[in-house]
Amino acid sequence: MSVLLTLCVVLLPLATLGRGGRRWEPCTDLRPLDILAEAVPPNGAESGISVSRVQGALGLQLSAAALHAMSFPASRIFVRCDLFPEEFSIVVTLKAPSLPPKKNEYLFTVVAEGTDALLLGLRYSSTRLHFLFLSKDRAGAWQTRVSFQSPALADSQWHTLVLAVSEDSFSLTTDCGVPVDILSDVPFPATLSVQGARFFVGSRRRTKGLFTGLVRQLVLLPGSDATARLCPCRNADIVLSIPPILQGLPARPEDNEVLKYPYETDMKVTLGSRPPCTKEEDAQFWFDAGRKGLYLCVGSEWVSVLAAKEKLDYVEEHQSLFTNSETLGIEVFVIPETGLFIATANRRATSAIYKWTDGRFASYQSIRTHQAQSWRHFTIGKKIFLAVANFDPNEQGQEFSVIYKWSQRKLRFTLYQRVATHSARDWEAFEVAGEHFLAVANHREGDNHNIDSVIYKWNPRTRLFEANQTIATSGAYDWEFFTVGPYSFLVVANAFNGTSTKVLSHLYIWLVGSFQLFQSFPTFGAADWEVFHIGDRIFLAVANSQSYDVEMQMQNDSYVINSVIYELNVTAQTFVKFQEIPTCSALDWEFFSVGEDYFLVVANSFDGSTFSVNSIIYRWQGYEGFVAVHSLPTFGCRDWETFRTTAGSYLVYSSAKEPLSRVLKLRTG
Repeated sequence: MSVLLTLCVVLLPLATLGRGGRRWEPCTDLRPLDILAEAVPPNGAESGISVSRVQGALGLQLSAAALHAMSFPASRIFVRCDLFPEEFSIVVTLKAPSLPPKKNEYLFTVVAEGTDALLLGLRYSSTRLHFLFLSKDRAGAWQTRVSFQSPALADSQWHTLVLAVSEDSFSLTTDCGVPVDILSDVPFPATLSVQGARFFVGSRRRTKGLFTGLVRQLVLLPGSDATARLCPCRNADIVLSIPPILQGLPARPEDNEVLKYPYETDMKVTLGSRPPCTKEEDAQFWFDAGRKGLYLCVGSEWVSVLAAKEKLDYVEEHQSLFTNSETLGIEVFVIPETGLFIATANRRATSAIYKWTDGRFASYQSIRTHQAQSWRHFTIGKKIFLAVANFDPNEQGQEFSVIYKWSQRKLRFTLYQRVATHSARDWEAFEVAGEHFLAVANHREGDNHNIDSVIYKWNPRTRLFEANQTIATSGAYDWEFFTVGPYSFLVVANAFNGTSTKVLSHLYIWLVGSFQLFQSFPTFGAADWEVFHIGDRIFLAVANSQSYDVEMQMQNDSYVINSVIYELNVTAQTFVKFQEIPTCSALDWEFFSVGEDYFLVVANSFDGSTFSVNSIIYRWQGYEGFVAVHSLPTFGCRDWETFRTTAGSYLVYSSAKEPLSRVLKLRTG
């Protein structure tokens, strides 16, 4: 096997998955699942279900006739597999009945249809709230009960309960009060199958134990503690999700309720989820209780008037972006007065540009490429450019990467300049002393990975990029430019020298008109550098993809290696190792912030046996360094980018194993 073929197999195992392959995904969407809305039948009254209004809020009341009507098969929401989430929250808003001692009523259950076994349930009594679930081991199966001292719910008021479950930890919060935490000897099962099961709302499939109170909200939130999303709000109208039948505007209360429940027909402050901002709402306020923010409707935008510190709560899928083919790189950019765009570098003959339209990316322009690896957006004066790094030659066998220029007349990118490259992986655009440069990472020429990468300089007279400096590289994968005070730096990620991925990657400093070697780093199939600042501190993170040498036998665990974060020691004038983080063939780092918190997300692509590998979000925690806080299911993850719109902050990742990229929304509280 040639060195080149070996490298393709070992270093970048991102070819198309065979027929037997299957991408792992969670069983449900990681968004609130409205169990109550799923269960409500279209003919509610005929099915023994009535809607009652108490204290201005609508709730559902069940009768014995509603036992089977208020149910649905678990497969309706568990569409990808049949396992109940290992970590989740259950949110219930209810007006509880007053029960005699020793009587229990079910708020909801999940029941196996064939055996009638109770797999999961929430049961209420006058003194206890019981969370029930089925446990199994080699000895058999039994029902586990986690019991909370029941709060005083039977006071004719609405109450919201949040039950958060994570392994052996169970937490109950009532009306945003102090949570009650229980550590159980028996953890919630990691593989609770709901195949052939049904959800029942307000019962256990039997008349005995039928819930006789009112229920307004019943939501399952996989993978997250919902408490932060609801609290500190204590209003029953501030909810994750309620069925449409209960979303009617509250009627004016009876005369004897006016003092206790005041209403105004022309309210100037709106509560709840984000309302529309139109001419009708102009000059009105909206209070976001979750974020503790006050907003004013101006034109068509909600403008922040007073806001609390924003914090990342959880991440949810916002859009599945289907692409022309597998995507090896993405670039997010803004064109003034035109909009937000994303360019995808696709493996096959056509790459694409998408425009953010109505809260989603929509196809905007297709551009012919040759196994594109990455895009780079940059500007020179008022000129807007987009450069693509092509890995393969064109139909005539010529290797060119291409620079496109934005046409204000056509509102499209048009071909501007072709540049001869060799299996180009990346472009980096930067400015030094008022002059503009482009650096290309040439990966190999034929089987030779030890070749020159080139830095091009913009010639204002010819209005073209011209070769300015060559730098010897070994399987170059990425360039990263940054400045420290008056000094300019350029660091290269060297991935392979023809025999080994253990290669020195080099940092260069701009001195006397060219880049000179400043420092070298031992790296292992380096695929990306990311520079970022936290306060006055400067960090440099490298993504190591594999430890491999042609002399050694191939091992699956060679993909699971440490990637490294370095910090600049100003006194020693060098970068020193700050933290090592275990990664699975890491191909990219992306730094971002939410409020006053800082995060790094890594693109884990392969663990030696599967491309279904979780990519991890790490949060900066000072002395502890970066600590893992969110685990995101990804498939052959290649690149991460972050962006922000008026609607919030987002992450987008590309997959080099399937024609599907995903846009994720950062939910904050």
